[in-house]
Amino acid sequence: MKLKKKIAVLLASALVVSSVVGCSSTGGSSSSDGVVLNVNVGPEPETIDPAKNTAVDGATLINHAFEGLMKLDKDGKVVEGQAKEVKVSEDKKVYTFTLRDDAKWSDGEPVKADDFVYSWQRLVNPETASDYNYMIDMVVNAKDIMEKKKDPKELGIKAVDEKTVEVTLETATPYFLEVCAFPSTFPVRKDIVDKDAESWSTKEDTYIGNGPYVLKTWEHQSKMVYEKNKNYYDVDKLGPDTINFVLMEDKNTMLSAFKNEEILFADDLPSEEIAAMKDKGLYVEEQLGTYFLCLNVEKEGLKDVRVRKALALALDRDFIVDKVAQGGQIPADGFVGIGLTDADAKTKFHDNAEAWYDVKDYKGNIEKAKALLKEAGYENGKGLPTIELMCNPGHEPIMEAVQNMWKENLGVNAKISSQDWNVFIDTRNKGDYQVARHGWLADYNDPISFIDMWVTDGGNNDAQWSNAEYDKLVSEVKSSTDQKERYAKMHEAEKILGEEMPIIPLYYYTDLYLKSDKLEGMYTSPLGYKYFMNAKITE
Repeated sequence: MKLKKKIAVLLASALVVSSVVGCSSTGGSSSSDGVVLNVNVGPEPETIDPAKNTAVDGATLINHAFEGLMKLDKDGKVVEGQAKEVKVSEDKKVYTFTLRDDAKWSDGEPVKADDFVYSWQRLVNPETASDYNYMIDMVVNAKDIMEKKKDPKELGIKAVDEKTVEVTLETATPYFLEVCAFPSTFPVRKDIVDKDAESWSTKEDTYIGNGPYVLKTWEHQSKMVYEKNKNYYDVDKLGPDTINFVLMEDKNTMLSAFKNEEILFADDLPSEEIAAMKDKGLYVEEQLGTYFLCLNVEKEGLKDVRVRKALALALDRDFIVDKVAQGGQIPADGFVGIGLTDADAKTKFHDNAEAWYDVKDYKGNIEKAKALLKEAGYENGKGLPTIELMCNPGHEPIMEAVQNMWKENLGVNAKISSQDWNVFIDTRNKGDYQVARHGWLADYNDPISFIDMWVTDGGNNDAQWSNAEYDKLVSEVKSSTDQKERYAKMHEAEKILGEEMPIIPLYYYTDLYLKSDKLEGMYTSPLGYKYFMNAKITE
């Protein structure tokens, strides 16, 4: 899932702080309206339609308003959500989910098996244009539907009765239940979506969910107010009566609001303040993700793999991590995030992977980079067009480091273009860029969550890269039930990615956030999600 680092839109500080104070004079309070919690997980979301969202902060908002057949608990384990029971066939291809008798939508209507059937068909329907349609490509006929060869109604999911959902897979898939806990697979209401497919998820009165909270008011660019869903089956176990998701993009504003206790949680902070905030609410956790540069391989100069490799080799990742990012990140020598296990379920996939380059041999890498650039006909950068480095606000310091290293080491000129998040994402998705900053977090605990991102014409393949052998390997991984074979082919695929270099990994993520000592019971996921539904506020 795309990691959206929430940083620096130049809004008037007074206006933003005013909107924060408008939530509450403190980050948490108790009144006649019950317990109110103020938090920040990001700016104005691009979308909170489960089928269309691709951002981590959007997923956090969706997780509070919707719930899938399965869900993740505080320990990151997949447990029953809307389903009270799951039965799996002997060949592990047929999953039968029995829904809870008390599963209801926030307007009191019962959640039915047909809701999941409709939502999954909508997810793979080409008309929906979901970047995450491939999340359920293991379901019978999903691929043919996405390729417009079959009708969405032919997807391998059916309602046996009102409370029984049956899903049939093409191939046994070890991580399928994790997929059932992923936001893209959450149910939405046909009667609501069909009436207003484009904007149902932007209005409080039509944003009907089946999760623990319900969106009551949305003051765009300011805050989203969530209240307990009185029809949720576990409503008595929920924490805050109201959660105010305060929408901020400027890191300094987040930090100021946190210090003033206007919010009790902030999902980011300025890198130059990291050292000062240690022991003052700063938390650093492992995260299954990678920060990288995405190269549009259809652009002049970048079409040449030698140029792409030279650009990758000319970067000092230790400097970027230690002096710029400063958040305990780990220099990246491949794409698949660290922390994911290999076929033996003991060793790390990363530890068994072939490194794309030696991050410790910076001088040696520069010499290799110079030789490759000369071989490509661009010795000392001569003749290579100026490269535009595109990012969203707040990532400029990293882009500046990259810009300086390319100039100093290779003579390559680069200019930086910073765009607001929603514009940035749209530009990158359309391929209207040369080099763009990117970030990816695992969607579930399997390396294929990284690997399948780069298949030809994939919804998240912003590099416009294509490799037939790579596509073949990914297809074989998804159709195999032999774990050793699956993992061996994933290693092969990552090796091809490194040989072709349509992306330049910089570092493996850590998750930095600010949490007040007054806030207890909230938890995070290595996938980047934040959960406040069981939080408590203490004095």
